[in-house]
Amino acid sequence: MSKKLSRQFYNRATIDVAREILDKQIVYNSPNGKLSARIVEVEAYIGEGDPACHASRGKTKRNEVMFGKAGFAYLYLIYGMYNCLNFVTEKDGFPSAILLRAAEPEEGIDIMLQNNFKKESSKLLAGPGLFCKAFGLTREQNGLDLTNEELYLESRNNNKVEIVETTRIGISDGKELLGRFYDKNSKAVSKR
Repeated sequence: MSKKLSRQFYNRATIDVAREILDKQIVYNSPNGKLSARIVEVEAYIGEGDPACHASRGKTKRNEVMFGKAGFAYLYLIYGMYNCLNFVTEKDGFPSAILLRAAEPEEGIDIMLQNNFKKESSKLLAGPGLFCKAFGLTREQNGLDLTNEELYLESRNNNKVEIVETTRIGISDGKELLGRFYDKNSKAVSKR
């Protein structure tokens, strides 16, 4: 039995949400069909005091979604070519988000393969850019309410996930801080 995550789920301490978001499903009712995947790797970015957080230099047009209410999608472009999906957390005005780093494909794998041209489905969503490419997510989905019907998270399983916490990867500032969580037993994790 599946249950869509409510705004209250996101409106809590980012670290708690990051741990609990593992094993949840992300669902996207795309123009080409329904896609879903099980979340297996995330990173937490917390407030203006976090040097790796996009809010560390204050509010801008790019990051304004992070300063709003919890439970919204924050998408941004990096290196001029990769989109990254984040889930806004915490209270209105406190900019925090969780980066989706990797997931295991479940529904709509044929669509994901067409979008990403990858042949191995276990690594199809193994990285934030790969995930967005396979799901067909772009800046057009920035600001979507995750409690609506287009893009949302739900709980389908109550699997016992063996969670590993490490420092975040792929950043230069704040790389010594913890905040990356992944499912130890998933083959879809971006990097060990």
